[in-house]
Amino acid sequence: MRTHTGEKPYRCNVCGKSFTRKSRLTEHMPTHTGEKSYNCNVCRKSFIQKRILTGHMRTHTGEKPYNCNVCRKSFIQKSILTGHMRTHTGEKPYNCNVCRKSFIQKSSLTGHMLTHTGEKPYSCNVCGKSFIQKGNLTSHMRTHTGEKPYSCNVCGKSFIQKGNLTGHMRTHTGEKS
Repeated sequence: MRTHTGEKPYRCNVCGKSFTRKSRLTEHMPTHTGEKSYNCNVCRKSFIQKRILTGHMRTHTGEKPYNCNVCRKSFIQKSILTGHMRTHTGEKPYNCNVCRKSFIQKSSLTGHMLTHTGEKPYSCNVCGKSFIQKGNLTSHMRTHTGEKPYSCNVCGKSFIQKGNLTGHMRTHTGEKS
């Protein structure tokens, strides 16, 4: 019934966020302490919430239970499918209050806001270069480690970034960029 009424009687006494169920509030509380009690037994990453670990495990199993009914793409999390559906509807509900640019995902807006502040919160501990997005730092770190996790299944050549592999695959298909 709370889904229909919008009632959220369980409130976090730290940040004020409200929840429809007590279990969701309990699950939320470790976000304030940083406690990560749920561990992946494959790669040893740790997570604050069990449901995040459950979603993460799908990266190891390859399971993608959430399917787009428009283009048939599959996703490991319902929230990713929800964001994907906006590519079909054109909906961009997250708006920048500085330049009015709109985004499909809240995380994209959050990253965009850093372009207005000039803040680059992700810094390389090897060379000191800073980045707006965590993914850009992750990719940059590979220049130091030499890791190339994206491999061509045709010729075996490896790449630091997924986009470089995508471009490379065109050499096999004859497709123009």
